[in-house]
Amino acid sequence: MQAPAIIRGRGAQIQTVNRFAKQTFIKAHWEAIDEEDLSLLDKTEYIEVFPKTIINEVKSEDLPLEYSLNPYQGCEHGCLYCYARDTHNYWGYNSGADFEQKIMVKLNAPQVLEQTFQKPNWKVKTIMLSGNTDCYQPAERRYGITRKLLELCLQYKHPVGIITKNSLIERDLDLLKELNKYNLVHVSISITTLNEDLRSVLEPRTVTSKRKLKTVETLSQAGIPVHVMIAPIIPGLNSHELFDIAKAAHKAGAKSISHAVVRLNGSIGTVFTDWIKKVFPDRADKVIHGIEELHGGKLNDSRTKIRMQGEGKTSEVIRQMMRVAQQRFFPNPYTIQLNTESFVRTRKGQLSLF
Repeated sequence: MQAPAIIRGRGAQIQTVNRFAKQTFIKAHWEAIDEEDLSLLDKTEYIEVFPKTIINEVKSEDLPLEYSLNPYQGCEHGCLYCYARDTHNYWGYNSGADFEQKIMVKLNAPQVLEQTFQKPNWKVKTIMLSGNTDCYQPAERRYGITRKLLELCLQYKHPVGIITKNSLIERDLDLLKELNKYNLVHVSISITTLNEDLRSVLEPRTVTSKRKLKTVETLSQAGIPVHVMIAPIIPGLNSHELFDIAKAAHKAGAKSISHAVVRLNGSIGTVFTDWIKKVFPDRADKVIHGIEELHGGKLNDSRTKIRMQGEGKTSEVIRQMMRVAQQRFFPNPYTIQLNTESFVRTRKGQLSLF
């Protein structure tokens, strides 16, 4: 039996069906069998958009966030487990290959953010970049939207948090240092595995695990408070690495750690299942059953306070490992409390002095 074709350097190996689409287009062949054209799944398209609003108020009980801002929709990193994949359906695309090859770029995000800051009724709370897709994904090298947003946060003395798994954040170290002088910034770095062979297929267009740790070290040495998220934990793939990642994060200078288990909401379950059967056929069933064990026999659980931690024996073992790791390496974790008192509504279009 011939092994299935694998697209190297990409996460999703299939296109999925958009649940909102009234019609689905397929490529038909003379034998009337729809076959995947894998060559189409290796091209990235940047789509420039101009939204009227760019800040979302976060009301989830599972996330300690207040506002989120996503300069990009879709993410070229290609992480197979990404919960944001399903949101691509709302834009007319799918959760599979579309999510990582059709990237919407919010070109006017800086202008809209400044307009928001200028509103008299604006309530100052930490804005998280991004909360959905990575603000330092490859598109940022070309467009630089994230840097412009940070410049505005500094100009207006507005608190900002950053979640990323890309070392490109080091490019903006100058801005991060200035923001940190006023206690206006914190950074969360996501580290899923220390196994480079696994990382290269699980999240193919992110930087190496070693490079992520170097970023933690660089930011920490510059005085930037860094939190490491060990997520997602996937039974049978990286669940045995939790303690080692915590140790490495501590050595790199992180202030605190947290974890979350994998949950494959919506059609992400289809994307992940297809992928693991092609890439890890020898352990696919074990991994899938392990994920189901976390969520009551399903690949996903939508219940708040449970969906990110899971339940059952496997979940409890993970929590116990996490408690031991925290006690060993982070007995006095850093508590994030950014400054919301220094906000200044400067004259629009003019930079205030640092």
